[in-house]
Amino acid sequence: MNTAFLWHNGQFKPWAEATCHVSTHALHYGSSVFEGERVYATPKGPAYFRLAEHTARLFESANVYGIEIGYSPEQINAACLELIRVNRMASAYVRPIVFRGAGGLGVLPQEGAPVDVAIMALNWGAYLGEAVEKGADVCVSSWNRPAPNTLPSWAKAGGNYLSSQLIAAEARRGGYDEGIALGHNGLLSEGAGENLFLVKKGKLLTPPTSAGILAGITRDSVIALAADLGLQLEERDLPREALYSADEIFMTGTAAEITPVRSVDRKNVGNGTPGPITRALQQAFFGLFDGRTEDRRGWLEYVDVVGAIVPDREGENPASHGPSLHQQPAPMEIPA
Repeated sequence: MNTAFLWHNGQFKPWAEATCHVSTHALHYGSSVFEGERVYATPKGPAYFRLAEHTARLFESANVYGIEIGYSPEQINAACLELIRVNRMASAYVRPIVFRGAGGLGVLPQEGAPVDVAIMALNWGAYLGEAVEKGADVCVSSWNRPAPNTLPSWAKAGGNYLSSQLIAAEARRGGYDEGIALGHNGLLSEGAGENLFLVKKGKLLTPPTSAGILAGITRDSVIALAADLGLQLEERDLPREALYSADEIFMTGTAAEITPVRSVDRKNVGNGTPGPITRALQQAFFGLFDGRTEDRRGWLEYVDVVGAIVPDREGENPASHGPSLHQQPAPMEIPA
């Protein structure tokens, strides 16, 4: 890992000091919820993309599983901003995570068991490497997404990503960049960690949120940007064969951003290169961060890094050196 400090239970710590016990409930039962967020380098300095929406979804996911975070959304947002400052980062991939700690080995944690909250920031480029420019080679996985009323797909929970690991591992064994999963009904769902869009005769098509998908924030952003560009969009059930007749395909996600798909099951998509609608949406999306696209919806939250106070290597809280430019979240005990 490539940054000096992370935030753990209200304190900034050197990376190696943020540890948990082997009896941690989330380790045994997947009882964690998390987010993936991007900080982009912009002409005005580093900026989070839709930080408030990511934090809101973190709390929604925790609520589904009855996990008490113990901090307010405002405190989590402030800690995210401060983490970029103390690490003096121009851009980053940020991972807030909330997980049940060491509270017994039963499926249900013991009464009053602790909940840990941590935020990590990494220097991380394109998730699928050169595919963001050249296009990804993907396959349809033999693994399906869980049926409704099994695992809640709208919650971004650690346990849900066991399915993603199977899909991604199968794809990599076959020499592909990524896998696409079908839902329980054999219709298109999503990638291992991305939402899915198809282009057919100039119209955008995407599986609905009832298709066992995570309702992605980047997905929502693309839908809004498509409307700005005057593109038609339909959210509807799509059969597998729609992949083989699409003019363009792309995948979206915080990590993947907007990644074109150039082939599915070794069949070219269109002419095997990213298409014009995919490129237009990429330009609109990445233009938010270099000033080409106006941020009309207030999606960017800027990080004021001037005068940032960096904690010492023993993890001393920067607040102890004096006031920060932004209020430091006060350390809190997780309520029993």
